[in-house]
Order: sequence, then structure tokens, then C-alpha cells
Amino acid sequence: MIDKILAALFGSKQERDLKVLAPLLLKINELEPWAMGLTHGQMKEQSQVFQARLADAKAKDDLPKNGQSLQVPSPNSSEGKIGVHLKNELEAILPEAFAVAREAARRVIGERPYDVQLLGGLVMHQGKIMEMKTGEGKTLSLVAPAYLNALPGQGVHIVTVNDYLAERDAQWMGPIFAYLGLSVGAVLSDMGREQRKEAYNCDLTYGTNNEFGFDFLRDNMVSHLEDKVQKPFVYCIIDEIDSVLIDEARTPLIISGSVEDDTPKIVTANRLHGTLKEVKKDPDTGEYPRDNPFEKVILEGDYKLDEKNKRITFTEDGINEIEELLKSHKIIEGSIYDESNFEYVHYFNQAMRAQKLFLCDVDYVVEGGKVQIVDEFTGRILDGRRYSDGLHQAIEAKENIRIAQRNRTLATITYQKYFAMYGKLSGMTGTAMTESREFDKIYGLEVVVLPMHRPLARVDVNDLIYLNSEAKHKAIAEEVKAMHESGQPVLIGTVSVESSERLSKVLTKYQVPHEVLNAKNHHREALIVSEAGALGGITIATNMAGRGTDIKLGGSPDMRARRRMHEDDSEEQYYRLLKEELDKWEKEHQKVVELGGLYVLGTERHESRRIDNQLRGRSGRQGDPGFSRFYVSLDDDLMRLFGGEQLKNMMNRFGMSGDEPLEHSMVTRAIKRSQTRVENRNYEIRKHLIEYDDVMQKQRGYIYNLRNGLLSDGQIIERVNEAAQQMRNVLLDDFVNDSNHQNWDFALERLGERVRSNFGLLLAECQSALAEVLERKNADQARMVIDKLLSDYCERDFEEKCQIAGPEMINELLRFEYLRAVDLRWQEHLEQMEALREAVNLRAMAQKNPLVEYKNEGFAMFEELVENLQIGVTRKFYNIRIALDPAAGPHRENRQNTTLQADEGRHQQLESFGAMRGRGAAPPPPGQNGPGPGKVQIRRVEPKVGRNEPCPCGSGKKYKQCHGVR
Repeated sequence: MIDKILAALFGSKQERDLKVLAPLLLKINELEPWAMGLTHGQMKEQSQVFQARLADAKAKDDLPKNGQSLQVPSPNSSEGKIGVHLKNELEAILPEAFAVAREAARRVIGERPYDVQLLGGLVMHQGKIMEMKTGEGKTLSLVAPAYLNALPGQGVHIVTVNDYLAERDAQWMGPIFAYLGLSVGAVLSDMGREQRKEAYNCDLTYGTNNEFGFDFLRDNMVSHLEDKVQKPFVYCIIDEIDSVLIDEARTPLIISGSVEDDTPKIVTANRLHGTLKEVKKDPDTGEYPRDNPFEKVILEGDYKLDEKNKRITFTEDGINEIEELLKSHKIIEGSIYDESNFEYVHYFNQAMRAQKLFLCDVDYVVEGGKVQIVDEFTGRILDGRRYSDGLHQAIEAKENIRIAQRNRTLATITYQKYFAMYGKLSGMTGTAMTESREFDKIYGLEVVVLPMHRPLARVDVNDLIYLNSEAKHKAIAEEVKAMHESGQPVLIGTVSVESSERLSKVLTKYQVPHEVLNAKNHHREALIVSEAGALGGITIATNMAGRGTDIKLGGSPDMRARRRMHEDDSEEQYYRLLKEELDKWEKEHQKVVELGGLYVLGTERHESRRIDNQLRGRSGRQGDPGFSRFYVSLDDDLMRLFGGEQLKNMMNRFGMSGDEPLEHSMVTRAIKRSQTRVENRNYEIRKHLIEYDDVMQKQRGYIYNLRNGLLSDGQIIERVNEAAQQMRNVLLDDFVNDSNHQNWDFALERLGERVRSNFGLLLAECQSALAEVLERKNADQARMVIDKLLSDYCERDFEEKCQIAGPEMINELLRFEYLRAVDLRWQEHLEQMEALREAVNLRAMAQKNPLVEYKNEGFAMFEELVENLQIGVTRKFYNIRIALDPAAGPHRENRQNTTLQADEGRHQQLESFGAMRGRGAAPPPPGQNGPGPGKVQIRRVEPKVGRNEPCPCGSGKKYKQCHGVR
């Protein structure tokens, strides 16, 4: 209602947006003659003038210097933000910079950006999303804002949806930026670290969302600061932003590492699952029997399928059947509910999901003896990606190929949190307005819809609905054959590899020549797409052909000329061949235009309206004619899962045959409702993911900032000293408390054990120094004396170790141990948080909010992680002894070949302070039972005690709650 009132008073949102942008566009157009008069050298000089002005403004803002950031940016931090002075200066030079960029594009690639494309550039510079119809030249639109925002030297990231487009756009637009004096790099999946570092050091860097995200995670796993590759996150432009931030945002990025081998259990589950039976459905409704709280429902079967969410639920009989199967094959003993056996339920669950819910040539393909995941939105193979939690291994077992070892999560982040780290984020797409609410609520991004440069000439007609898929395929084949005979090119869109191959067989039966583009032959994508608009061309494609591709009517003369060239042909030969092909192309182009342009035929409605619109957008580009229509059957997944069964029953009652198409507004509304329901469900999934990841983002930021600080810290011993002081305070506070509530001997005994286990010092060695205060049995006085004694001991211990190994070696030792401990405990914490997330869902049954429970317990677990991390490293430092090995040479000063080794420990027997008070057992002198001078060795004082094991002091408490200084 409010939108209608605003539109009536002030015009539509699109009109209001254009009214704001119009004055800037006018200034840019006024400067075009000035820009056209600049020579190549003067253009580069102009870039240098801009850079100097921006450098002065940046200095006033005191922004982070260009280079590797030491802090993990967050939406609330100053890292990656654009300062006020720099922002104002960018706005001041904007008209000149845009005019220069437009002229450079005209000179270098022969394409002058239209006013609409400059408007798109202004929108992206402002940190908004530009919606421009497909085929209007979005790739060229980003040149001006990317050039302007790259001038401060902080780096601009340009995100595309796949490696092909990243490399193509970098090579296509790169010469324009190079003409203006800026460097361009591309980050591709097959690059090494040095190549990536070089690409990120360029002024503009192209790459995919996966590569940028994984590089961020890898940067926060390195052991040396110079191994990092990325720059601070300042400005990012995302091509096809709805695909990246909406479609792919349901799945977080995860880096995994191998863990214990559970292949035998996976094989067992895959071998035995076949006897399990699905719960019988109601024959009338096609649904499972519903639970009734007042009447026990007996389910006949072992499991239920949830196709919408790809889940398997075992019944009580199903769990019992699994137990009997395992017992009969002598795989387990005892109950399936025993801790050592219950994990088999998980493996059976994954085996059933692999068999029933994940289909070959739909969800994945098998190539080269590997299971390759297919992206459901783009139809492309997600190279190197694996399903988590043992599902990938279950699919490998199903396909009878080699099972890879299961992995554990080493690092993870969601796309939402990764892109939130940029100081300014913008993007472009042809289909964003339908998701404007989500862009605004989750990312704070406004969508601005731009007018078309030329009117849309494509004709979009209503869907044809068939009773079943057989009738639909027959109708499609007859339609395509008629189009082929007339010469009109047809692009047939499918939703999976399986459906594209099935339709290919149908067309072959009808003797219709065609090309197939799917994840199995993606290496031929450029060639197939280039000829999709040729006269009489028939192309079957998954969603691969839906984004970032330009299908030219009549085919591609450039591609045809290159195919005719030989390896030793000159550039002159290429232009000669291109001229010949252009002459042929003009005739074919005109013929295709007369036939009505490219015919886009969709074989199935996708679950998202945006994907359908992207497919339609392959036709009718830049004013070309076109035609689009979708063929739908009630057997399609979208219709079947969201109400199609009822429509099918109704059509059967009316006596409709399978060959008779239906075109009715009621069915059209049903399709729209189904798509809306799926879109809303996916939105809730993404929203749910963000709510839970908010907890992890804060913890992730702390850990990554801690790691970055350790990488650059030259005095890590200060961290150890601070932790040691906190540990001493805890020990002595507990000593005073024990002496007040327990007997004096117990308090001394416990204190002695904890001092020995945490600092490697036997208080019995200091009996003479403590004799007077111990006789008085005054806890407060004893606390002061022991605190001074421990403080002096820690300082002396550090100095002795520095004398032997040198301060630099000690700092490197501590850095290595800190980083190792951080990574190990963080990985364990990620697993614990993942398990917690699954567990808290059950608490909803106890009227508790799962998210609140997750936050509270996750915070407590993280506090414990940080505390144990500091204690563990500090305890280890004071519990090692450093000696020199004679094999390394007689001179202590010569430490070039110094190495670190572990040994058994200097105290062979662990005795309590109370037992030793009268006997005064002293440790051996330094070096006495060590290897001698030369080689550094690290010796552990005592065997390691697990955090949850009983404390060796005999208190009955867990180690972490007693001598573990919890």
C-alpha cells in the first residue's frame, strides 16, 4: 500500500532511482569530448593524477596500508572500510574517471558503453545491485566502477560464477584496464600459491566465489605471514549476484582433512541396507500415516523418505532390523544403542540416502572413477567438492568405486559472512528484484532496476501442461523437429544431466541432429554455445547455458574462423578467415532473424523463477527477436512434490489423455505457488544458516585474529607470562580456599601437585625457603611467598632456556606450539559445534529455543577452548627442558642447525609434595642426563594426562577441573 502511494506521489522506485543518477550521467557525457581528446600517454598520466589525489585523501583517513591485513575484517570493524576523505575524493573524480574508462573501452575493444551501462556502473559504485536484462552488456558495465575503485590501490575483487568466465572476463576486459595503467589478475582453481599471490597483488582480481572464499580460509591456516595471498577486503563486484548470494548460499564453504578410516563400516551398511523396507503410504493420499497423540499409529516398514529435504527417518522397527542384521552377520555384540554400536545407525542412514535420494546424472556424475557433484543451479561439476558427514563415501560404495577416506572439518565459513567482510559490496544480474527482500534483510543491499537499451522483442508464451512425461517428450520432439526443418535455432533447457540425456535419446529417435551440453562434456561448452544460434541448430543444455553466455543469431564467425586456423597460421590469416566467415554469417543472421530468432524451449519448470528467467534471457538479447515456452508435465519433480498429484487426479477424472496439452490459468497459478513455496523454504534455510553462523562468526574472528597476531608477534613469551600469572592466581586462590575448608596438609599436597604439573617445579626443592611460612600455617603469608617464588622461577626458567637456545629460537618454538594448539583445538571445536547444532534441535520438544541453547552452550564451549589453549601452551613451555646435543658441535653460539626433539622427561617418578617434604628429592643438574652441548632437545616432565581423565592426585575430580587449572 505504501509503495503504491509513493509511486502515485513521486513516481515508481525505478523512476526515483533514475532521477538521482541522471545528473551524474549528464556530467560524464559532458566530459566525453575531453576524454576523446586524450592520447594514450595522457590517459595513463590521468590515472596517476587520480591515484595521487586519492593517496592524499587516504592518508588523512589513516586507512590500513596496502598489503596483507593482520586482522579478520567484520561488518563492525574499520578493516576494509573506505574512509570519509577517500570516499569524498572518489565522488569528486567520478565523472572524469567514468569518462576516461568509457573512452578506453571504445579504443581497446571497440565497444562504447551505452548510457544504460554507465548508469549500471554508477549503481555498483554506490554499493548496490544493478538489475539489467540479460544481453544488455553487464560485463562492460563494471569497467568504470572497477577502474574508479581500483585507483586507491587497495584492490578490487570481481567475482564470477565459474573459472571459464573468470578467465574470459579477465582476458576480455584486462586490456582496457592495462591501457589505463592498472594491472589485472585472475585466480583459477588450478593455480598454486605463488600464482594466486601474484593475482591478488594486482589492482583488479577476477575469480570465483569458491576460490575467494577458500583462499580466505587457507590464509587463516598458514604457518608464516608471507604465505598469505589475499589483500584486505575493500571492494567487491559480484557478477550474477543472485546465483552467488542466494542459490549457492545454502551450503557453507568447508576445508576438510582426513580422519580415522571408517571404510569397513560404510561397506557394511551399503551391503546390508537392501533388506530394509519403506513405510507403506496411504493409497488415497500418497502420504505416510500421520502420528496421532491419542492413538498409537503402527507404521508398517523400516524407514520414511523426505524427498523435499533429502532425509531418511528410521522407525523403531527399522532400528531393530538394523540391530538384527548386524548381529546375524556377527558384526556387533550387544545392543545397537551401545555407544560403540550406535554409529552404525548413521552409516545406514547415509547408505539409504545415497541409494534413495541422491541420483546419478542428477545430483552427481561418475567420471574417471570419481563421484563428481553437479551444481543443481548451474549444471556444472563442482570440482574438488565432496558431500560431508560420510555421504560421499556412501555414494562411492553405491557406485562400486574406490572409497576415499572420510574427512574432518578444518575450516568453514558461509558466503553470507565472507562477503559481509568487504567494506563495499555490489553486484549485477538480470534477475534480482524477486529476491530484493532477502538482499536487503541479510546483506543490506538495495536493488536498482535499469531500463533496457533497446525494447525487448522476445515473445514469452504460456506453458503447455501434459499429464505425464512421456506425452511431454513426444510433444517436445515433434515441436523441435518442425523448428529444425524450418531452420529456426532451438535451445532446449533441462534441469539435470539425466533429463538432458533422456531427451537426447528421444530426439535421436526422431532423427533430429543436435548437441548436448551438460556436466559430462563441459569442456566443449564454449564451442557448443557459440553455435547454439546457428541456422537450424538444436542444442540441449542444462542450466550451464543459463548464465554468462552470449548466443549470437547465426552462430559465431570468430569461433568458426579460429576452428579453421592451423597452429602456424599468422594473425593476418585469422583476419582473412574472419572476413570470409563474416560474409557468410550476415546472411545466416538475417535468415534467423526472419524466422523469429532463438527459440528457448524449457522442458521443466525450475524450483526458482529466477532460473527460468535466466533461461528465457538467452533469447531476445540487444533487441533481437526471440521466442520462449515451457513444457511441463505433472510428473515433474516440482509439480509432484508440491501439489501435482492432486492436479493429476483431477485431470484423470475429467478423462484427459496424456497427449492432450492443458493451458489454463489455474495450472499456471499452481506452478507459481509451487515455485513460491520452494523459494520461501530456501529462504528460511539460508536465514536459519545465518542465525547459527552468527555464533561461529564471532568465534572464527577471535581465532583468526589470534592466529594473525601470533604470526607477526616477536615477543610471544609475553603471552605465556600473562597466562602464567593467571594460572598462579588460580592455584594460590584455590590453596587459600582449601586451607580454610580442608586440612592444611591436603591444601599443601594439592598445591604441590598442581605446581609440579603446571610449571615443572617441585616445591620440595624449595623447602628451606618455605619452611618458616609453612610452620606458621598462615595461608595468606604462604600465598605471597609462593607467588614470589613461582614468579622468580618462571623468569629464571625462561632466561636459562634463552641462554641455551636463544630468544629467537624460543619465540619460534612458542609460535609453532601456539599455532599447532590453536589449529588442533579449533578443529575439535568445529566438530563439537556441528554435533551440538544437531543435538539442540531435539530440545524444541522440551519447549526450549534451539538457537538460544546453541548460543549459550557454544559460548561456554568456546570459553573453555580459549582457556585450555592458553593453559596448555604455557604448561608445556614450563614443563620442557632444553639441552644441547654434542652431535651439533661444541659451540653454543652456532645454532644454525639447531633442531627440537622430545624426550621422556627429567623427573622419572611423580611424587606428591606432601610425601617429599621430608626427603627433598632434587632434580638432576642441567645437562646431567641430557645429551650434552650442541643440539637442542625438549623434554616433557611427565606423561600427558587427558582433560577428562581422573586427576593423578587422587581427588576424584577430572583432570581439567583439578590440576588442569580449570
